[in-house]
Amino acid sequence: MTTALIIGDLQQGITGSYPFARQVLPQLTELLPRARSAGALVVFVHFAFRGNGADLLPDNALYRTFYEAGDTFHEGTAGTEITLPIADEDVVVLKRRTSAFAGTDLDLVLRARGVDTIAIGGVATGAMVAATAYDAADRGYRVTVLRDGCADGDPAIHDFFMDAVFPSRGFAVMPCAAWHPEPPRAPRHRPEHVVES
Repeated sequence: MTTALIIGDLQQGITGSYPFARQVLPQLTELLPRARSAGALVVFVHFAFRGNGADLLPDNALYRTFYEAGDTFHEGTAGTEITLPIADEDVVVLKRRTSAFAGTDLDLVLRARGVDTIAIGGVATGAMVAATAYDAADRGYRVTVLRDGCADGDPAIHDFFMDAVFPSRGFAVMPCAAWHPEPPRAPRHRPEHVVES
């Protein structure tokens, strides 16, 4: 497998509270079976803090706001359940920071599956999507961002990243309907060791 579809932060507490997050659900719902049938690894990433706040940064006002929202962002609660349908072969990653890679085993899973190319969907464009794209590029992955599979509470921020920032960083930007995962590569066969007598 060489391609992964990473979908981040589309969880009940976000899609139920932020209308902009719901607007990407139809496109991603349509994309999921196509991605799976093409052999792409589907990875859902969701965000949560421990209920006791042990992983909360003491001086980060934004994270404190999320934590104080209660069950919306507390691990193990209905608010952190993924909104889209999960198949048995999919991978679910729990994150506690903005990037899907920060403090998670995502990189380990992708490398174990031979992934070298990722496509990113989810919310918000200026937060999870951007942070994950930069982090992926720093780790050597080829990055595609799914324009209509991502959204931001501020449409101007979404458009700025899609039209200016992501292309300037070498990331492909395209709609979900135009994205086609690369087919899995055949495994490399190592030549048998020949022992001469």
